[in-house]
Amino acid sequence: MKRLFPEAKLAIGPAIEEGFYYDFDVKSPFTEEEIARIEEEMAKIIEEDIPFVREEISKKEAENIFLSLGEEYKLELLSDIDDKNVSIYRNGDFVDLCRGPHLPSTGWVKFLKLTSVAGAYWRGDERNKMLQRIYGISFPKKKELKEYLHKLDEAKKRDHRILGTKLNLFMMDDSIGPGLVIWKPEGAVVRGIIEDYWKSIHRKWGYQYIYTPHIARLSLWETSGHTEFYSDNMFQPIDVEGQMYQLKPMNCPFHMAYFRSEKRSYRDLPMRLAELGTVYRYERSGVLHGLLRVRGFTQDDAHIFCTEHNLKDEIIRVLDLTFEIFAAFGFKQFDTFLSTRPEKFAGTVKMWDKATSSLSEALKERNIHFEVDPGEGVFYGPKIDIKVRDTLGRVWQCTTIQVDFNLPERFGLKYSSRDGTIRRPIVIHRAIFGSLERFFGILIEQYAGEFPLWLAPIQVAVLPVSKQFFDYGTSVAKKLEENNIRYYLDKRDEKLGHKIRDAELRKRPYIVIVGEREEKTDSVSVRRHKQGELGTMTQDEFILLLKEKITNKEG
Repeated sequence: MKRLFPEAKLAIGPAIEEGFYYDFDVKSPFTEEEIARIEEEMAKIIEEDIPFVREEISKKEAENIFLSLGEEYKLELLSDIDDKNVSIYRNGDFVDLCRGPHLPSTGWVKFLKLTSVAGAYWRGDERNKMLQRIYGISFPKKKELKEYLHKLDEAKKRDHRILGTKLNLFMMDDSIGPGLVIWKPEGAVVRGIIEDYWKSIHRKWGYQYIYTPHIARLSLWETSGHTEFYSDNMFQPIDVEGQMYQLKPMNCPFHMAYFRSEKRSYRDLPMRLAELGTVYRYERSGVLHGLLRVRGFTQDDAHIFCTEHNLKDEIIRVLDLTFEIFAAFGFKQFDTFLSTRPEKFAGTVKMWDKATSSLSEALKERNIHFEVDPGEGVFYGPKIDIKVRDTLGRVWQCTTIQVDFNLPERFGLKYSSRDGTIRRPIVIHRAIFGSLERFFGILIEQYAGEFPLWLAPIQVAVLPVSKQFFDYGTSVAKKLEENNIRYYLDKRDEKLGHKIRDAELRKRPYIVIVGEREEKTDSVSVRRHKQGELGTMTQDEFILLLKEKITNKEG
């Protein structure tokens, strides 16, 4: 960058989970041609095999170096460092502020690719200047880079934002506001199927379903501690007749208020409350991303009020339910993390140790491999995070299971125990999908828009060969409807080939063609998406085939 664009100002450039990035302050966004030139120059620098030289110098010396270079962002970073000495790295004429370590020289870098460019606010604050962020990745072997770029290509084809538009599933509109989703009819069908499945399985697992408001007095959020710990992610309060109200960023306080509303005894516990609750969070515009990061979303939320005695059993139940749900949606691989006590925490060390051991023992009892994330628990309790891996091996954060001592204390929750003493329940917060919006985005990418039959918004496209077979097509459609099979009857006056292509592009799982032969034999000619013709079947045979696949949640 400094060779090609010496006027560019350097911001920050860390290694990340997949590769690296660097933020630059430049006059205008980079073109594809400029990115190609930068990549070529990187290849030259690798060939030159220039050593990386670490120097430990005083903070003052570093300030003088970056002042002379006009690197204002480095000076701002230095101002936040309390240490007397800092480390810089030199690479030929180039110098940067960095903790390190680095490779011995540029020749150690082998095969690399600059993958994308994006705008990024300095320090993630939208009040600051927009910088240009260049992403890249490097591998020691050419084959590894090739495989990675193929995976990137596949990921682009599966981008839920593109497929969501192409398949008419959801939309966002600037006139409504960024990060706010409209589910279009076909997307809403999929959402409805997910919700119905979620509710039925939660009933089976002993949850009670409740609904709570979208707004509440500000004092509720003061009681819960959200105004103290979470205000940066909350919208501004609203004045209603002299009282301040707050759009809810979470559902928890409502569930606490419900538990507190009546006298409870040990016989009521464990109490499992579930809600598909829509919440609103002030996410900065720079981090909004399709359905994966939005400002209004519906959490598949639940709170379990239990005793210390049944804490571990309830965690095991949540784990079993989680994996049953994910199996239904085709996810089989997971990464699991246990986050432990941070420096600042609510409750006692004894309570934390009990909760952490309950989470750990539950995971071990179910033979779930997990990694410990030391000190990464939230202030009110330890947690389990479960990330799903999709068909491309990408990892998506979904499930969180958190033990909470804080809200029961803040809301004064209590129950009468078996021995007649008054005790405080422990609360388990859990969301399995995370949110319906995010999970729907993940599903679109997992299946590349080709939903399994049970989830597909339209399961069968009925295509009459010509106008004269519209009536027979209507009778086929009616029979599908009577059997609760979702269909689309294509009555357009178009050639059959055009209708078939359209149905394939819309990723309809099954296509049935009806013409003279089919009408005479009360049958349908069946095609499977991407597989082609399956032959002729009677209507009853076809419906039986569909029902078996839907019941078994097959493709």
